[in-house]
Amino acid sequence: MSLAPQEVKISDFDYDLPQEFIAQKPLDKRDDSKLLCYKNGQSSHHTFSEITGLLPEKAMLVFNNTKVIPARLFVTKPTGALVQVFLLSPVAPYAEVERALKMQNQASVWTCMIGNAKRWKEKETIRVETSDVWMEFTLLSKEDRKVQMTWSEGVPFCDAIESIGKMPLPPYIKREAQLSDATRYQTVYAKHDGAVAAPTAGLHFTPEIIANLQSKGMSTSELTLHVGAGTFKPVEDDLVWNHPMHEEYYQVSRKTIQSLITDRPRIATGTTSLRTLETLYWVGIQLRDGSESALNVTQHLPYLYEGDLVSYNDALQYVLDYMDREGLEDVVGLSGIMIMPGYEIRSVEGLITNFHLPKSTLLLLISALVGTDWKHIYKEAKMKNYRFLSYGDSSLLMGI
Repeated sequence: MSLAPQEVKISDFDYDLPQEFIAQKPLDKRDDSKLLCYKNGQSSHHTFSEITGLLPEKAMLVFNNTKVIPARLFVTKPTGALVQVFLLSPVAPYAEVERALKMQNQASVWTCMIGNAKRWKEKETIRVETSDVWMEFTLLSKEDRKVQMTWSEGVPFCDAIESIGKMPLPPYIKREAQLSDATRYQTVYAKHDGAVAAPTAGLHFTPEIIANLQSKGMSTSELTLHVGAGTFKPVEDDLVWNHPMHEEYYQVSRKTIQSLITDRPRIATGTTSLRTLETLYWVGIQLRDGSESALNVTQHLPYLYEGDLVSYNDALQYVLDYMDREGLEDVVGLSGIMIMPGYEIRSVEGLITNFHLPKSTLLLLISALVGTDWKHIYKEAKMKNYRFLSYGDSSLLMGI
């Protein structure tokens, strides 16, 4: 008998992950990574370069084309104290991340994680200069973690942080970011600046693999979900229901939604793509119902909703109808959706994903796909010496 969502405990999603299994750097070639294929309750082992032959005919792969920004900024006070400013999300004058990154000649306020905050007083300004730009950082509120930034005139904000910042490698990678990470911690199809963590399932793809997929009659489609640092936030309450799920900005084009309705089977590349695809379903349901906040999906909505449900394609048609009425080419909103055991996946028949942290929301999502078989999959991956987490190996989970 399955548990109600309110009864799911994170302690049931723990497993032993020794440090030596956590990949600290990428392989020399993206598609040399191992690939575990799970289908019909059975696992087989391959290299990622073989993925085309493992996918169903006429599959459509959905990619998250977000691009990681150099969100980790180190600033040194005149006293020599080093402060780290980790950009999370813009607050003013624009809350939309892509718009905030294009700003010039204005002050920008962001919510940030602040390292060594005890050495930084409120209202104190720290200036950093390189050969290309200068930036000034003012701590507006230590409690709210608000930092105001100004920078060289005529320079877009994204270029200023490119000159000063470093790639925000996950906390379990125990080394400093290197120049090569600027390329390898991005997918080859990354387009839209805004993420502070990579959609790592896509790191294995090469232009050659994508071309091979298309030559075999498969298709690709893209959407955007700007991955936030909340993806690494530990689940601290044993009852998963009580975990405050982070919200992330998504954007999906009319072309992509039309493709989702006509093309099957659908394969999500990464948990972020899957979260966005499932978010679209609930956007459609809310649009049908006339919700005032229809474009934003909260974490508990799927579990508390008591209205009539429809097919995935019908829900997406409601989204298209709304876009037609409003004259929109893209649908944009916030997703805080929580996918865990008890959630019904409607959007895809398969998922390409890496191996995730114990007791994480990402592992909960995997369990929603494959049930308790995740334990056997992860045990087998360890027995076969797979590399785990962001720079690690991959899996293809089919038959959802």
